[in-house]
Amino acid sequence: MNRPIQKVAIAAMIMVIALLANATYVQVFKADELRSDTRNSRVLLDEYARQRGVIVAADGTVLAESVPTDNKFKYLRRYPTRNPGAYAPVTGYFSFVYRSDRGIEYSEDTILNGNDDRLFTQRFMDMFSGRDPRGGNVVTTIDPRLQSVAYRELTNAGCDGPCRGAVVALEPSTGKILAMASTPSYDPNQLASQDFGDAEKAWKTYNAEGGDEPMTNRAIDALYPPGSTYKVVTTATALKAGRGPQTRLTASSQITLPGSNATLSNDSGSTCPGSSGGTVTLTQAFEYSCNTAFAQLMTEKMPGDAASDFTATSKLFGVGDNPPGVPMRVAQSTVGDIGNDLAALGQSAIGQRDVRLTVLQNASIAATVANGGVRMRPYLVDKLQTADLRTISTTSPSSLGRPLTAEQADQITEMMVLSEQHTANAQSGIASKTGTAEHSDTSRGGETPYAWYIAFSPSSNARIAVAVILENGNRGQGSYGGVAAAPIGRAVMNAYAGGAR
Repeated sequence: MNRPIQKVAIAAMIMVIALLANATYVQVFKADELRSDTRNSRVLLDEYARQRGVIVAADGTVLAESVPTDNKFKYLRRYPTRNPGAYAPVTGYFSFVYRSDRGIEYSEDTILNGNDDRLFTQRFMDMFSGRDPRGGNVVTTIDPRLQSVAYRELTNAGCDGPCRGAVVALEPSTGKILAMASTPSYDPNQLASQDFGDAEKAWKTYNAEGGDEPMTNRAIDALYPPGSTYKVVTTATALKAGRGPQTRLTASSQITLPGSNATLSNDSGSTCPGSSGGTVTLTQAFEYSCNTAFAQLMTEKMPGDAASDFTATSKLFGVGDNPPGVPMRVAQSTVGDIGNDLAALGQSAIGQRDVRLTVLQNASIAATVANGGVRMRPYLVDKLQTADLRTISTTSPSSLGRPLTAEQADQITEMMVLSEQHTANAQSGIASKTGTAEHSDTSRGGETPYAWYIAFSPSSNARIAVAVILENGNRGQGSYGGVAAAPIGRAVMNAYAGGAR
């Protein structure tokens, strides 16, 4: 072979190898990325042409399904038509125009669209039998009765404008998410519409600048100052450091925080009730939610490095740690950077300053106390199935650690029972803690606070734990947790126990 032909042959071989390498890279290594690219309309057309799997509640109630059509898309994604907003934070949406970026529709997309490797046998059998490809099914832990009650109570809570808030209910012994509601919400049917004009109109309405952000899942995407509900963690920090329920603390109506000129007052502006000689016990301080006592507890009464102990205990409860998916993404709760600043520690001890929690995280804190001090991993997906209902994966309850001993959990439970009894319209058999959190510097003194309520029921051998937040109660500065949020939480717990609906 002469030299010029030899060079041409080598060049041709190199180009063939490069072509094969590029094809392999695109088809193997880039396949998932290209398949999920929102600009890839061919993949969407293919997915709309197949029967996407169903999403169901724990009792089999269908929350999302694909129904046949007589047009080129073959299937239309359909969600409940009665109170569709109740389940939107759980399901998310599936849209040809906007694809999906939230909820089960997003986090379990490969199961629902049938591309998951665990569905290989199903795909092969469908192909062998000549049947159109089908997706797998997702069975959630959601109790439709609780979800409906939570959404209804949030929507009708009485707010300044559409109620902005969230409810999370957990089964303490397993971590199952029994309810996860967020308001205001949206109708995923409108986004799934095959009339693209209607879908676009709905999208613009839901994402209008300055609107109420109905597509935000306030249960897991938003972070809030927890206010006095965080005194559960502060109390846990003290108990773990050797302090007890009878530890004496100041009953003063106001306290100057160490190393600063800043002062901190009780919500009522008065001394802590039941004082003797100017002091109260830790139990009394918790019972009446006395801010000054908790600030002193962390800044003056703790042995060793109180800030480190506070941060470490918070992390044991999951605050400041990377949160596990449920399987959706969950915002990371935090206590902020306290350092050696005792004034910051005093403010953080009452759930203010830089402490920020998701509603799911606060529900998990209540559930941990209810579960004897054992923190369970929250989860929303109970099992995954093939289209013919064969189970391919089941979620088993798993522990994330023990922030408290059983004795310490019992001590906090007793305090939470007393706290409930000093809350408006208290109900027996419930252990709870309310919170009324300031959240801005610009309007301090005139803002509507965030109203919190965390609780579990029954107070012994608890079956359900809840966390509730309401951002915009209609009582202005009087929108306390015990008045605005507590009725919502009690309604959810009563529904689970078979009481009032």
